[in-house]
Amino acid sequence: MCDCHEHKHTQGTRIPVLLRIFVSILLLICAIVFQITGLWDFVMFMAAYLIAGGDILLRAWKNIWRGAVFDENFLMSLATIGAIIIGEYPEAVMVMVLYQIGEYLQHKAVEKSRRSITELMDIRPDYANIEIDGTLEKKSPEEINIDDIIIVSAGEKVPLDGVIVEGEAVFDTSALTGESVPRRLSVGDNAVSGFINTNGVIKIKVTKKFGESTVAKILELVEHAGEKKAKAENFITKFARIYTPVVVVCALILALIPPVFHDGQFGVWFSRALTFLVISCPCALVISVPLGFFAGIGGASRKGILIKGSSYLEALSKPETVVFDKTGTLTKGTFAVTELVPAEHISSDELLITAAKAENYSNHPIALSLKRAYDEHIQQQENTFDDIPIAGLEEEGPSGITDVEEIAGCGVKANVDGETVLVGNDKLMLQFGVRIGKVHDSGTVVYVAKNSEYIGYIVISDEIKDDAVSTIRDLKEMKVKSVMLTGDSVAAAEYPTMMLGLDKYYSQLLPEDKVYRIEKLIEAKKKNRTILFAGDGINDAPVLMRADVGIAMGGLGSDAAIEAADVVIMDDKPSKIVTAINIARKTMRIVKQNIIFAVGIKILFLILGALGLMTMWGAVFADVGVALLAVLNSLRALR
Repeated sequence: MCDCHEHKHTQGTRIPVLLRIFVSILLLICAIVFQITGLWDFVMFMAAYLIAGGDILLRAWKNIWRGAVFDENFLMSLATIGAIIIGEYPEAVMVMVLYQIGEYLQHKAVEKSRRSITELMDIRPDYANIEIDGTLEKKSPEEINIDDIIIVSAGEKVPLDGVIVEGEAVFDTSALTGESVPRRLSVGDNAVSGFINTNGVIKIKVTKKFGESTVAKILELVEHAGEKKAKAENFITKFARIYTPVVVVCALILALIPPVFHDGQFGVWFSRALTFLVISCPCALVISVPLGFFAGIGGASRKGILIKGSSYLEALSKPETVVFDKTGTLTKGTFAVTELVPAEHISSDELLITAAKAENYSNHPIALSLKRAYDEHIQQQENTFDDIPIAGLEEEGPSGITDVEEIAGCGVKANVDGETVLVGNDKLMLQFGVRIGKVHDSGTVVYVAKNSEYIGYIVISDEIKDDAVSTIRDLKEMKVKSVMLTGDSVAAAEYPTMMLGLDKYYSQLLPEDKVYRIEKLIEAKKKNRTILFAGDGINDAPVLMRADVGIAMGGLGSDAAIEAADVVIMDDKPSKIVTAINIARKTMRIVKQNIIFAVGIKILFLILGALGLMTMWGAVFADVGVALLAVLNSLRALR
């Protein structure tokens, strides 16, 4: 296998590679121009050869002793030593010089890509400020303990996860989430390591040690992203192991068989065989394919999408179905009033006011959603609803609300301005003999009655995320199916299904039911297609692990998300799933382009070399040129 991607061109050698190339070329020119004596010419040629390619000869020898015979170092050494044997000294030197120049340029290109990705993930904090005896001291984040109070000033990174206990500031979260919009945090909010404080001074009570912090887990994830290799990478590794010995055997056949049965010109065919060896180096494939995946993972991290390995990037590129959890993935997980349906002779505003006042003392999520809607109406109408003056809902409640009784599992009964008000489900209405009509609305239906008379109902639904509609639309355009799994009721599942245009939904599911549904989808999928599951990473860990690719939504600060999923989206936007699929598809296109281009050009040049239509110098240009073009193509995945 070629190990050209592991070369160290500026380290590990006493003389920098560019200086060695310069000296080698200078000696070569002197040997060609001056031609003092045969011996001195030979000495200068050999000096130029060893200065340019001594490290390649040494690596080839070491690899032979380790049992790794057929690599690029071996091919280059064999070809150039053969050239020296037949007296082609300038060719031998220039092969090494051109090879070193090509390797140097490839090395620089690869290093640039790695640097770009490292800069994108440059979230590791250098220090943490802690106050000791009234003075501020800088300590390593590893030295800070849970419950310690750290201070983060403007321009500094948050070094550890914690809760803000003093101060307020605006944070740049782009390094983690890929979002350019800053986030304002104040006392009681969670501050995540890796955020950058853009203004103000805050104090944070540490809740996790550095090794367990978000930033540490992300850095570990990125560091090990290359361990899960894609099929294309494994194919190239196996291909190189088989390909290199085969071309060596072909070169031997080319050097020995044709002159025996053709014209007896061993020198001509031996030279062609050496050219054949130089052309055969599989460096373009071995470098560009892993680099393409590496660049794709880096490009995704730029968008706040962490992919744990190239195998998952490859799987992301060919989804058949994306399965969504409902709460926290497609919806915000917060209830809101979505519809007011008053009875005859009752206004929508009066219906909402009556229900909100009756629910004023309750902390139930439905009650909270009614009160939020009430407050929004106050702001919009400047404290009037259809010219009816109303009072604000304070903690002690507006005047006129008495005899409040919460009836478990049913709703609330209260006296509002001297009138008996019932707010709750159909069971509550039935209990007090209130006649209601049948309702087909999706979501949670809250009925309202006043003095035993039905005055309408209110629909409360989990709010759909802002970009959920565009996410499902984009998936449809990509011909990817969308399915929703939820533990909620049929009515609660119907609303987002209808609003989003989902292909299918399954409701009232227990965790084991969700796993069963995923397994059924996997069994029914087409060959070479994948099933993706997107969930919050906390309650859906079994499903995340069972899907072909588990995507954790809103992974920011969630240990379970980072641990259980194959892909972590560092904010809660479902549209990032579409972004991840697009990045994966672009990366796979680039990888396939590199494979087709490198193999196709290599075969063409091998045929030309075997026919004697390619010189050894041209062979090096071909090998280096193909490798450089493939590397540059791979770097497009960063964008």
